[in-house]
Amino acid sequence: MKKFSRIVAVVAAMIVAAGCGRQEKSPRTVADFNFGWRFSLGDDAAWAEPGFDDAAWRELHLPHDWSVEGEFSADNPSTPGGGALPGGIGWYRKHFTTPASDRIFVEFDGVFMNSTVYVNGQEVGTRPYGYSSFSYDISPFVAPTGGDNVIAVRCDNAEQPNSRWYAGCGIYRNVRLVGTSKPHFAYNGLYVTTPEVSDAKAVVRVAAEVEEAGSDVELRYRILNARGRKVAAGAGPTLEIARPHRWDLGDTYQYTLVAELVRDGEVVDSYRQKFGIRTLRWDADKGFFLNEKPVKLLGACLHHDMGALGTAVHRRALERELTILQGMGLNAIRTSHNPPAPDLLDLCDELGILVMDEAFDMWRQPKTRYDYSRFFDDWYAADLADFIKRDRNHPSVILWSIGNEIPEQGGFADQPDDNPAIALTRELVGIVKGLDPTRGVTAGNNNVRPTNNLLRSGALDVYGFNYNTGLHDRFREWYPGKPMVSSEATSAINSRGIYFQPSDTVRIQPRVWWEAVENASHQLTAYDACRVPWGDLHADAWLAVRDRDWMAGLFIWTGFDYLGEPTPYGWPSRSSYFGVVDLAGFPKDAYWMYQSEWTDKTVLHLFPHWNWTPGEEIDVWAYYSNADEVELFLNGRSLGRSHKEGRALRAQWLRVPYEPGTIVAVSYKDGKEVARTSRTTTGPAEGIRLTADRHTIAADGYDLSYITVDAIDGQGREVPDADGMLRFSVKGAGELVGVDNGNAADTLSLKGNQKALFSGKALAIVRSLRGIPGTATLTVEGYDTTETINIKTK
Repeated sequence: MKKFSRIVAVVAAMIVAAGCGRQEKSPRTVADFNFGWRFSLGDDAAWAEPGFDDAAWRELHLPHDWSVEGEFSADNPSTPGGGALPGGIGWYRKHFTTPASDRIFVEFDGVFMNSTVYVNGQEVGTRPYGYSSFSYDISPFVAPTGGDNVIAVRCDNAEQPNSRWYAGCGIYRNVRLVGTSKPHFAYNGLYVTTPEVSDAKAVVRVAAEVEEAGSDVELRYRILNARGRKVAAGAGPTLEIARPHRWDLGDTYQYTLVAELVRDGEVVDSYRQKFGIRTLRWDADKGFFLNEKPVKLLGACLHHDMGALGTAVHRRALERELTILQGMGLNAIRTSHNPPAPDLLDLCDELGILVMDEAFDMWRQPKTRYDYSRFFDDWYAADLADFIKRDRNHPSVILWSIGNEIPEQGGFADQPDDNPAIALTRELVGIVKGLDPTRGVTAGNNNVRPTNNLLRSGALDVYGFNYNTGLHDRFREWYPGKPMVSSEATSAINSRGIYFQPSDTVRIQPRVWWEAVENASHQLTAYDACRVPWGDLHADAWLAVRDRDWMAGLFIWTGFDYLGEPTPYGWPSRSSYFGVVDLAGFPKDAYWMYQSEWTDKTVLHLFPHWNWTPGEEIDVWAYYSNADEVELFLNGRSLGRSHKEGRALRAQWLRVPYEPGTIVAVSYKDGKEVARTSRTTTGPAEGIRLTADRHTIAADGYDLSYITVDAIDGQGREVPDADGMLRFSVKGAGELVGVDNGNAADTLSLKGNQKALFSGKALAIVRSLRGIPGTATLTVEGYDTTETINIKTK
């Protein structure tokens, strides 16, 4: 990989008075480089050559994940943990014209994995880690201004398994072509901190990394508020903002730093960097503080796939995930277990979601045969540094994690103080602190005892503990004075809309972690009554943190189901059961438990459905809030009142003899009705109903509309146990890019045109076409009926 000399600019230049208060035109250009690519599976060195005829290759635009387009199969080497989808080697090629710039860079937000980039047949660079963002200076390889060029990218994901979850394949994140002058700001070369914050003022400090700048190049800065008005200016490195508007969970105010390089009065490069003003503090007794206010971290771990879209980044898909989770009260996420797409952090900045930003799932010791441990020694310093530099300006990022359940933690036996794992932990923390001393560093530890090498290193600022809730009080004895967070919790496993009776028998599956469970249905109960042996039920994990002020919060495993890791089953299960929300984005019942505990909303969620066989004994639960108790009625008869008791965060009525009709739940506060809800026995499914989350989307080739398909009976009521097959098609100004139903054991393609309902629901995803405004019409056929819905694109 080519190395270019860099000058870290200690900002000591005089402000250029002529530039104050006016917008300068910058020679920097940033172009969307996602369109106009061609793709082929296979491998041939000739595909890097500019003269190769790629006319027969598939045309597409990025981001793109070729793996999710394949068929689920027990024979794929990623089965089952990696999602049972194919890997392989794929190539991308694109023609482009050389822009009129002195320096030309191509920036990749992520390529999975082992990518090699060629320009006009010449190798530019290689990057093994599929989660790293990186930039190449391709100036030496391109034709003169206006000339034609070919960029080719080889992605090698043939050696599997290399991940414990579904990782995807290809150029699955965004790409940009950047043009600059010779003196220019380096890639991710601006660093903004606010070392002093009060109601009266905020001190803003800027560090700038500049390349190819001589002594005649000066720096100047101005800071714009959210309305675009200048609130500070100077040559830096320190500026002041009077009466700063702080970034907070409910008020995500951001400023923009405009940094300019000036030579002889002319702006030769300009760069804009958003930032937020807020303070962070961790306390060993009281947890986490944001802007000096205590905040319990109500978090979830998230893997990076987006269900039927695979790993191909779509901003709207990420936004949908985050807003669904915010609806249950979530205020934090952990990027499990790798650097996320930059788009995710942008959204967290905008939505007010705190982030534990994680770098690695393994170091030198492997977890799967072909994972990143093969490349760790050669790449960890660069990958970690690039990760920190990319993400350190995001106000949502409150904590760095250098690893998850790293095997180098060691076992329960004492080890020498000079063992390599302790030294490596200190080195990694040192890299982080050298680039960003403003945030704490943690790791997710499943060995929680004092023999853990990462904890023994003394380098971690916040101790992250995975599971082991029964030892929470011992942590205080073992690690006095240390802030703590439940970095991974629960691992309850559930299927949406499936209810095994009785509900008060806790099922632990598998009994030991290395076994797979055999079950013909490949489903799990939706009651909070099933977990893995190392985990907890949702209620138990939350109570272990809720009732201890010194535990800063928790990150449940997981917010959404994800492709791969179908614990406790093997094939044909191909995605997880851990999520509070299923793979299609439909919440499971536990969602409302969290909403009742994590929000001020009045919650009354009654389940299960009421379609059973007469004579069956059915357990009925209700999650509720803002009330003292709940009364259940069956066909108008009271079955009594129930309330939360002990560790049960619900009202419940066990062994209710089923009879067709209606169950009604009524919640009361001080004897007065607060809310009511019901479940009614339906007839068989006779039709379908389509509901779009957005009826108008942008005609940019990226925007999405998610359409829910519900089975309905003859009276228009949703049928919760319907499982009929559906057929999908789209015409007009859009395309069908995914179908799903949330069933972890459904082996039909997520990219096909057929999908069965699961627990009465299915999902279609429609994407706009670039530059083609109009109407996209989705047609869904099922139950001898045809329904359509129109989505406008503009």
